[in-house]
Order: sequence, then C-alpha cells, then structure tokens
Amino acid sequence: MTVLPHEKQIFEYEKTLSEIKKQKENNNNIWNNEDIVRLEKKLDTLKNKVYSNLTPWERVTICRHPKRPHTSDYLKHLCESFEEIHGDRSFSDDPAIITGFGKINSKKFAFLGLEKGKDTESRLFRNFGMAHPEGYKKALRCMKLAEKFSLPVVSFIDTQGAYPGLSAEERGQGWAIAKNLLEMAALKTPIIVVLIGEGCSGGALGIGVGDVIGMLEHAYYSVISPEGCAAILWKDASMNAEAASALKMQAEDLLKLNIIDAIIKEPLGGAHLDPAFVYQNVRHFILEQWELLKTVAPQDLIEKRYQKFRIMGKFSRISNNV
Repeated sequence: MTVLPHEKQIFEYEKTLSEIKKQKENNNNIWNNEDIVRLEKKLDTLKNKVYSNLTPWERVTICRHPKRPHTSDYLKHLCESFEEIHGDRSFSDDPAIITGFGKINSKKFAFLGLEKGKDTESRLFRNFGMAHPEGYKKALRCMKLAEKFSLPVVSFIDTQGAYPGLSAEERGQGWAIAKNLLEMAALKTPIIVVLIGEGCSGGALGIGVGDVIGMLEHAYYSVISPEGCAAILWKDASMNAEAASALKMQAEDLLKLNIIDAIIKEPLGGAHLDPAFVYQNVRHFILEQWELLKTVAPQDLIEKRYQKFRIMGKFSRISNNV
C-alpha cells in the first residue's frame, strides 16, 4: 500500500492499534476496552491534526495517489449501464479518453473523461491520461451526438496535459483542442464538468468548457504542473512545493476566482481512503446540477456559458498616478 509522507505517522499508529486489538482478541489482559477507546480517540485527533494542515504540495500528492479513483471507476460505480463508443471517424481510437452513454438513477447522460490507468500495463495503454488529437476529436463526436439527442454531457478531467509528442503535433494537437473549445462553447445541451484529479493545461481545457464546473477537494487545476512551473521559474524542478503554493491551483483558490462553481467534499485524507464516499458526492452533484440545467433553453444556456467564462478571474490594477 502506498503511504504518502504526511500519512506515515497515522499509518504507524493504526498498525500499532491493530496489533493491540489482536492481542486483546487473544486474551491478552494488558489492554482493556477503555484503553482501546482512548487510543482510537487519539488516532482521530491525530488524523484531524494532520489532514487539516496540509500544504498545497501535500494535496498534490493526494491527487496523484495511485489508488485515487479514475474516470473508469466513476463510470463503473455511478452508472447502472454504460456503453462505450470508440474512434474519431478520422484516424483512430485514443484510449486516453473514454467516451460513451450511460444512466445515473435512470437518467441518460453522455460521458467523456481522461483516463490514466491503474497499473503499468494500463497506464501505457492509456498513455498516462495524455490524449492525442484523435482523443479530443472522439470527445467532440460524443458531444455532438449528445446534442443531437438532447442529452446532457458529463466530463471527467484527470490529466497532466495533452500528449506533447511529435505524433500529436503532426496531427494538429493545438487545432484539436481549440476546435473543442469553440464547439463546447456553443453546444446546445448542458455540460457538467467534474475535476476528479489533475487538471493541467490545454489537455484539461479540451474537455473542460461547461455550464457548471465542480472540483473534488484535493484535485488541482492549473496552466502547468508544479514541477513544470518550478523548472521554468527557478530552473529547478525540486522547487515543486513552492510552485504548488504560488500557482493557487487548489479548489478554495479557484472558487474565489470564479474558475470553478463548487467544491465536492472528499473523505478525510483523500478519495483513495473512502472511494464510496466520493462516488456518492459526485453522483449527488451531477444529478443536482442536471435538475437546475434541464429547464434552461438552449440559447439561454449558451449565453450563460459565454458570460460565465468572460467573468473568470480577478485582478487589481495599481495606478502610477499620484
């Protein structure tokens, strides 16, 4: 099991407590019930202390935890049924983006999401969640089908960025992402975006234009990864912790800047510790937003979406005039 640096003390305490409970089960009278209850309370206090004082970089490590649920997990646990569609009808199928149609509580949705993979084999197959142009074209194909049949779109974002390799550039990576931004801005059906993990650069934006954007508590959304930022600004990738703080990419910062609309609660310590808790919260968010959006006329939907992105971000201007 992967233990993050800030979790070591907690897991060592849990291991000790587990051993004490086993001793008691084996009729060892050194520990009584009152002792165990007291130790459990101390463990809860320790968890609250550690998880309530996380640094931005520690939250990035939570976001990247190998056991954190991915798009495929959400589709499996949210949908009663899901039918995947493949290919962009132009070049090939890109496994880095999953697209298809499914039902949540008998309500029909079109789904698209970036998928990183869970082990070495699947990560290579999914290209670590870094999509090629055909992935964004496939996503657009799915959205156009959703528009045709008046289905809402749900987009799950989790990527370190679009694939930056030569093959992607040869097939027009920048154009594919720009095309999606344009088409999503004018799509005549509701779009619900959920940031479930990493949301970096144009790779995230390529499926990130929505009427409402929800973000998991420990996800992050940024123009660049902390390591990339550190390498550019400080010429030193080891300055990632400083970069993570400077980028203001956590949910609380983005909510203040109107980049996102809602923070979706995670269990104490992160989604990897209680995935069922997160699935329930994401399900509630999607269904709640669909109830609010389904009565909005298409033209009003497009206008509100346009205005939403126009007012994103805040800045202060300091005049030099005395």
